[in-house]
Amino acid sequence: MCTEAEKKPHIVLGLPKGSLQETTLYLLKKAGYSVTVGNRAYIPIIDDPEIEARLIRAQEISRYVENGLLDAGITGYDWIVENQSDVVEVAELVYARQGLRPVRWVLAVPESSPIRSVRDLQGKRIATEAVGLTRQYLQKHGVEAEVEFSWGATEVKAPELVDAIVEITETGASLRANNLRVVDTVLESTTRIIANHRAWDDPWKRRKISNLALLMKGVLLAEAR
Repeated sequence: MCTEAEKKPHIVLGLPKGSLQETTLYLLKKAGYSVTVGNRAYIPIIDDPEIEARLIRAQEISRYVENGLLDAGITGYDWIVENQSDVVEVAELVYARQGLRPVRWVLAVPESSPIRSVRDLQGKRIATEAVGLTRQYLQKHGVEAEVEFSWGATEVKAPELVDAIVEITETGASLRANNLRVVDTVLESTTRIIANHRAWDDPWKRRKISNLALLMKGVLLAEAR
């Protein structure tokens, strides 16, 4: 038997849990949506019967959109690259946790390190949460190095455990506090609204996703003034 949601046209939308969550919910509120995150934090309540929301880590959203478990999602461009997800990029939304600006994934080393460029990483060890992104960066520069996944507190691992880190930053304050020096920018990232190809080929879903993107872009334009 079909549920009520399955009978009516709707989209399943992935919202980012974590660093982007608060700003995303604020922008949605400004765009006219009321989103309530209750005890069942995975399934927030949104006051639009045509949208079913799911609260998921931004790192995972592009994978779920690609395989069709989500029709659309809001996530960072960095995680689309990290997961090498084949999705439709509907809109770029320039905001992050601390403001209306991009974030950067940077290659950083201790201030005293002799490493001055990416080529100095040959044969070295790097810690990062974005393993795929870092390997793509090294491959582009023809450098072979060991890249290990970091579960957190990446800034404190150099120089005792690793030679360098690749870490996300908005202001650079945390890197400076840990006496780290930026060697290079690996990737600049902004928030994106993305869609599954099959959902995007559906005229009703495309219109619904496009309207959401238009409303959120309008809010960002107003906030930037």
